[in-house]
Amino acid sequence: MPRKLTAEELPKPQTNMWDFAAYYMRFQRIQRGMSGEALGRVINVGKAQVSRIESGRNRLDANQAIALDKLWNTGRLFYLLVWYASIGHDPQWFAQHLKIEQKSGMLRIYEANVIPGLLQTPEYAEALLRSSIEPNPDKVLADRLQRQDLLLRDTPPHLTVLLSQNALDWPVGSPEIMYGQLARLLEEAQRDNVILRALPRTWETGAHAGLGGSFKLMSGDDFGEVTYTESPGAGRLVSAPPDVRTYGIRFERISAKALDESSSSKLIQKLMEEMR
Repeated sequence: MPRKLTAEELPKPQTNMWDFAAYYMRFQRIQRGMSGEALGRVINVGKAQVSRIESGRNRLDANQAIALDKLWNTGRLFYLLVWYASIGHDPQWFAQHLKIEQKSGMLRIYEANVIPGLLQTPEYAEALLRSSIEPNPDKVLADRLQRQDLLLRDTPPHLTVLLSQNALDWPVGSPEIMYGQLARLLEEAQRDNVILRALPRTWETGAHAGLGGSFKLMSGDDFGEVTYTESPGAGRLVSAPPDVRTYGIRFERISAKALDESSSSKLIQKLMEEMR
């Protein structure tokens, strides 16, 4: 039986709209003397899933919110909370994404412009950060490199990375830095839990579903699946299942245009030769 969460561990309604929705769902359930199992039947999930929503580990989707509004006659309150949470900006998104990343059993990354942080060499990461307007690049660099310990665990997550050729050959730092970075990619691709594929910049590839930008799909037992999308200054965490599903489809469409693992390694080796 799951341990009962303390008041300090429960979502704080002042934190963000998602936590407010989780807090208020739990409040309404307790006020009406409903069990988690009974509420689960209303929103079509099990008791454990209700607990995960109330603890903030999972999030309500629009259909579940509508069911709560109908059950408790709240005047569309839950639906509007989910709607505002979905479209609004949350300054904690990046920090939340890092926590989820560390708990993931599977990661799927599409990167349009640069090598993903989990696979960056220290020299490449530093060159990127020094070229940015990051106010504290030394701390960000240290944090980024520490994140990579995730791949060194006894049971690391399964990692699939699709890399645009732009990310592979855009000059960062120096030819020596880029050569070392591409060598690191080939080394990581030898791991049993890593799949690395390249999306070549050719007329045959043409326009594709990844031209809209980079994103990461994260899956885990505690939270299901969520997506993190990148943008200058602040990314966005997407957790509503229908929205996450669209990113899964986008990933598959990009994957369909990518080279296989062997051909991807050959492309990387070719780019390395050009940097000598």
